[in-house]
Amino acid sequence: MQFSEILGHEHIKNHLVKSASQGRIPHAQLFVGPEGSGTLAMAIAYAQYIVCQNSGSNNENGNESCNIKFNHLAHPDLHFVYPTVTTEDVKSKPKSIDFLQDWRQFITETPYGGLFDWFKTLGVSNKQGEIRVDDAQEILKALALKSLEGSYKIMIIWMADKMNIAASNKLLKLLEEPTDKTVFILISENEEDIIQTIRSRCQVLHFNGLPENVITEALVSREKIDEKLAYKIAHQAQGNYNKALHILHEDNDELPFEKWFVDWVRAAFRAKGNATAILDLISWSDQVAGLGRETQKKFLNYCIDMFRQALLLNYQAEKLVYIEPTVDKFKLENFAPFVTGNNITEIFKEISDASYHIERNGNAKIILTDLSIKLTRLIHKK
Repeated sequence: MQFSEILGHEHIKNHLVKSASQGRIPHAQLFVGPEGSGTLAMAIAYAQYIVCQNSGSNNENGNESCNIKFNHLAHPDLHFVYPTVTTEDVKSKPKSIDFLQDWRQFITETPYGGLFDWFKTLGVSNKQGEIRVDDAQEILKALALKSLEGSYKIMIIWMADKMNIAASNKLLKLLEEPTDKTVFILISENEEDIIQTIRSRCQVLHFNGLPENVITEALVSREKIDEKLAYKIAHQAQGNYNKALHILHEDNDELPFEKWFVDWVRAAFRAKGNATAILDLISWSDQVAGLGRETQKKFLNYCIDMFRQALLLNYQAEKLVYIEPTVDKFKLENFAPFVTGNNITEIFKEISDASYHIERNGNAKIILTDLSIKLTRLIHKK
């Protein structure tokens, strides 16, 4: 993967090329950025630049056979670790190496994809992934091997915030005593979820969401669509190229979320002094609790976005509103007056707390029912 294939982030590309060309390559780096910003693609391009001893922003003039191996994600000096789950084929102690073919397919098809897309590739979007201590053992084995090109060995750890404590502690020892010409590139959307002792040993690079004009140009040139449509999609994508592609191909995972959200807030409106509506909220909680935890967390993030959009509309910041509801008879402008400065902070807190407890394997039905009852009070708060 070449730097020229990566959207935006010219200042980061220039920084990486310049530092590598001058031989100033940190042994541990942390790329932090939101989904769809290109952190994984950038890490692979950077690894290719270093290992194949390329030059220029297009990864040119390096070792040709090395570049070919990288293009197939099959170079022996390029290693990956990523969250995994048990599947029909791997029933216990899953490790990254067990899913290497799936991983290569995932990067090839969706280089800007997120964690939810990765689990969909595995066919297990109803489970929570994790990087376990067995992966840390595999890191030790991989880095003990001699470099094929006589250059650097690169270990890319994607979604490093999903490492459990045992894996984090073992990785910490490797970062404290790095082997010669070994580069760790950790990638995360949530920097604070990585233990401080690991973060302190990494050089951190922050990626912003992609600008609308960058996404627009990419959609026009790569997807061959009209510029006006491309701009509309880029505005809705909010810096996430992966989301832009989902919207374009009408396979956006958030489409059913809209109906669930509307059903939820409608029941919450009716529930004040209405016992029947309370039963509707309990029924709604049962439905969402039956989904996988990753889906539940993604949906709760969607709810936060919807409340934020309603607040912006209520305060007449229409240019910042990008969500266009499609559910029958639900209009954001009618909902917006009920989302104000008096209740938005509490609503955000309750939804964030629910997501936190779900991630830590709390009983989803109880958590969502409690959240729903609290929403009935907050939505009517004046």
